[in-house]
Amino acid sequence: MDFRKKQNMDDLLFSGALENGSDFIPIMSENEEDDINGSNIPEILPILTLKNTVLFSGVIIPIAVGRKKSIRLIKSVYKKEKLIGIITQKDSKIDDPQKEDLYEIGTMAQIVKVLEMPDNSTTVIIQGLKRFKIDEYVREKPYFQAKVSELADIFPAAKDKEFEAITTSLKETAIDIIDLSSHIPKEAVFAIKNIESPRFLINFICSNSDLLPVDKQKLLEIDDLKKRAISLLEHLATEVQKLELKDNIQSKVKLELDQQQKEYFLNQQIKAIQNELGKDPIDIEIEELKKKAKKKKWGKDAKEMFNKSIAKIQRTNSASPEYGIELSYLQTLVELPWNFYTKDNFDLKRAEKILDEDHFGLDKVKERILEHLAVLKLKGDLKAPILCLLGPPGVGKTSLGKSIATAINRKYARISLGGLHDEAEIRGHRKTYIGAMPGRIIQSIKKVKSSNPVFILDEIDKVGNDFRGDPSSALLEVLDPEQNIAFYDNYLELEYDLSKVMFIATANTLGPINPALRDRMEIIDISGYIIEEKIEIAKKHLLPKQIIEHGLKKDQIVLSKNIFEQVIVDYTRESGVRQLDKVLAKLVRKIAKKLAFEEDYNPKLTTEDIVDFLGQSRYSNNTYQGNEYAGVVTGLAWTAVGGQILMIEASLSKGNGKLTLTGNLGNVMKESAVIALEYLKANNEILGIEQDIFDNWNIHLHVPEGAIPKDGPSAGITMATALASVFSQRKIKKNIAMTGEITLRGKVLPVGGIKEKILAAKRANIKEIILSIENKKDILEIKDIYIQGLKFHYVDNIREVLEISILKQKITNPKKLDVKKE
Repeated sequence: MDFRKKQNMDDLLFSGALENGSDFIPIMSENEEDDINGSNIPEILPILTLKNTVLFSGVIIPIAVGRKKSIRLIKSVYKKEKLIGIITQKDSKIDDPQKEDLYEIGTMAQIVKVLEMPDNSTTVIIQGLKRFKIDEYVREKPYFQAKVSELADIFPAAKDKEFEAITTSLKETAIDIIDLSSHIPKEAVFAIKNIESPRFLINFICSNSDLLPVDKQKLLEIDDLKKRAISLLEHLATEVQKLELKDNIQSKVKLELDQQQKEYFLNQQIKAIQNELGKDPIDIEIEELKKKAKKKKWGKDAKEMFNKSIAKIQRTNSASPEYGIELSYLQTLVELPWNFYTKDNFDLKRAEKILDEDHFGLDKVKERILEHLAVLKLKGDLKAPILCLLGPPGVGKTSLGKSIATAINRKYARISLGGLHDEAEIRGHRKTYIGAMPGRIIQSIKKVKSSNPVFILDEIDKVGNDFRGDPSSALLEVLDPEQNIAFYDNYLELEYDLSKVMFIATANTLGPINPALRDRMEIIDISGYIIEEKIEIAKKHLLPKQIIEHGLKKDQIVLSKNIFEQVIVDYTRESGVRQLDKVLAKLVRKIAKKLAFEEDYNPKLTTEDIVDFLGQSRYSNNTYQGNEYAGVVTGLAWTAVGGQILMIEASLSKGNGKLTLTGNLGNVMKESAVIALEYLKANNEILGIEQDIFDNWNIHLHVPEGAIPKDGPSAGITMATALASVFSQRKIKKNIAMTGEITLRGKVLPVGGIKEKILAAKRANIKEIILSIENKKDILEIKDIYIQGLKFHYVDNIREVLEISILKQKITNPKKLDVKKE
């Protein structure tokens, strides 16, 4: 509600009362209401149009009259009966409204007083009397005159309790609005409380409420007082909710402002105290930055940038956001180890000892690191190598970086690139952005406080690529020895020398790595550990670590070599040793529990103890299955968890030469089977097989463990041998396995994963292995201890494979492969 109109009116009425020498109270009594009810409306009324005001019966309001037509009407009527009709315009923007621009229902009013204001404007005090409806306009000039008919208000029944409750609610709600509103004088509560007439109360609140003219007009047009009161109450309830919400918001804002002002004044007081003591914190901070800068060994560009930023921050208000940005930038500049390098330890024997103590095996990596140290020792300066350790999970690629850092006495830094999508993570954000910071390369350099750390770029094969940029492209500059001498970080806006950093990337596979990035790195292949290596790792590293972590003593749990092998073979299936570490931890916990419960046990664990502690074997042994059946040949396969033997089974059934392949085979493996069959068809004389047999028998080739997907060309010669065996019904040589790709002309091509395959063959009690002659170089790289007891056959074509692997002897109860005769 807006009671400012009421307050202004009081002032005007008070001045008029003085002039007349009489008292005038703008709140209508019951007697005055009776007088109004008894008054009659003339048949024709002069019509005064108002723009944004709706007049209600009994209400007194001041109106400013400015239009010539309106002034002429007021002067004419004021001298006579002083009765006029008040009609509101539909559109307040129209200066000269026509009949169609006016509402039909209005209020007859009496002119109480006409006041000439100091600014030569005219203000008229009018009081609403009765509602009317325009029947027709009889004149338009010099002002509107219309024939009207009275509209009577419909009163509720006497002692209507609901109506009484509504009027009471109107009073209370109006008072609530006055209390909530800051611009309504509190004296307005007095006016509301002293209104006795329900109709005048409703009309008074309607007139002074903060409603749009169109809403007030709707209220005026309601004949039933009870319905008018209900509609008004709905409007007031909405206004109360708005005012309460506004009040809550203002209270919160005031609290926040009060807190900010409090902090501001406290900061100003602290500053004043510090100034009195001669210690301005801003000056102290800048001086500290300057002292640190004097100790830096940075180049000309970095020094100029620092001085420029210092000059800028001294001109900037400390309360400005830009001050914080520049301060962060300066702190980053002085905290970076510009041209500061730790001294390498060139004791090669010590370095070799540390590497051997921390990691078993990994000879190629260790050899490459020692070569680098040897050249550094001789030359004194050498660009750091960019190494990429490629291998399956859990073989120690990441932990090797720590060992290298320890061995050569360098700092160690590591960032994980797995799932990295934003290029700014490498190059940094421009410092104009809020919350900007350097890239993770520079952040790590700042953290380790050395410009030549051993820097591990973990999981480089898992770098993402999306709309935010391509981090792998940003890494091209980092990992290029010719470019990283001047690596540009967007935040620094300076070049930083990374050429002395020894970057070591790790990856599980080369496929996803950007080819240009792959070209910049020296790839060192780390294959999975063999059982013998895992036994040594478990004995020297894993078990002692778990004993310490679980608070045991060395003699409280003892595992023999055979027990270690049992744990590895029966309870783990992996290339690395992570799962093995967990299994050993479980064993140690079992012993710790027995010690805590003071139970008796034998520290030297047996096979039965392992089964008792860990349960039954989780993995079946991959062993050779004999040569009693034709068409069953042992192949060798590489998997992510190491090598294993692969049984290829072939069988024949009466038919028309159809080839069926099962075992969840990939496209390449299927093609190998087709090539093997076609080779045998084209060269059937090798085994003395008649051509018609291929057309009269269906061939089924199966690779067991069908739930596991299998693919690759390395089973080519194995499939050819299985088909040759089943067609000839001849036995396969005992304890022999093979791996190699076959071509359509029968040539045997080399395959990968030889080391893992050889070790799998040895575990399966295989004695002889057939390989491509080009794989001989791979065998020469394997230590003799791992190939002891194995005989290798190096072949160039499938004829040699069949001569070595297929015996002249037929199997027991061979199948009779009858040929249809014409």
